[in-house]
Amino acid sequence: MSTGALAAGLYIVATPIGNLGDITLRALEVLRRVELIACEDTRVTATLARRFELSTERVAYHDHNADIMRPKLLARLQAGAAVALVSDAGTPLVSDPGLKLVQAAVTAGIAVTAIPGPSAMLAALMVAGLPTDRFLFAGFLPPKQGQRRQALGELARVPATLVFFETAPRLAEALADMTDVLGDRPAAIARELTKLHEEVRRGGLGELAMHYGAGEAPRGEIVLVVGPPAADVPALSAEELDQRIGDALRTRSVREASAAVAAETGLPRREIYARALALAGKRPA
Repeated sequence: MSTGALAAGLYIVATPIGNLGDITLRALEVLRRVELIACEDTRVTATLARRFELSTERVAYHDHNADIMRPKLLARLQAGAAVALVSDAGTPLVSDPGLKLVQAAVTAGIAVTAIPGPSAMLAALMVAGLPTDRFLFAGFLPPKQGQRRQALGELARVPATLVFFETAPRLAEALADMTDVLGDRPAAIARELTKLHEEVRRGGLGELAMHYGAGEAPRGEIVLVVGPPAADVPALSAEELDQRIGDALRTRSVREASAAVAAETGLPRREIYARALALAGKRPA
């Protein structure tokens, strides 16, 4: 293993998302040899430092102090320092602070080096059992239902597997909105990945919404993976779509018929639901 100082620059270092054994040898080498580690939370990084005997100086760099700390970090970098950036867990810049620091470093002509490693997003994709040839990471959905449904509507026709982060208290509500807007697509909930109580639950969005809506909110960090819309579904004319909706309404309620047609066509459920209401001569409750 190399010793001594590293070449000047900013090193973006992935750290474990749970199991500390997932740290890479290269990450440890870099964290030992840089002059400074910028941490999302120094208390969290301290656990890693104790486990692997890292004595490198650590400072906090997060959303609340970024405007103050970023110029200081840039000054160190411009003076020839090697600085590492770590998040609380996983790969930095994925739904956590760091982007503005990287952008400022690039603008200043400072070398930026990736030290790849653990990622909750990729770990969830690995175990979900859903298509991985094309996927879109959409981060956290808005907490308010109206904004969340709007965001889902914008994603409804994306021809790719969708990956979200979600908080445990909002999981059931998010799944219910996904069922309404996206249709009953196959999905997977990956919780506490790489940790002692790791859980992966697979099923349709409707089934998962019922499961998590029936009990207490689960604990831990959650990644939600949703399958893509139905592939190779030919575009329907307005008349053909009305025919499908009408056929479904003969044996199902407006809500059930809307979900079925949305799943068959890959069209947003809220659009199908509005048309089904019109055809059935009803008003939304």
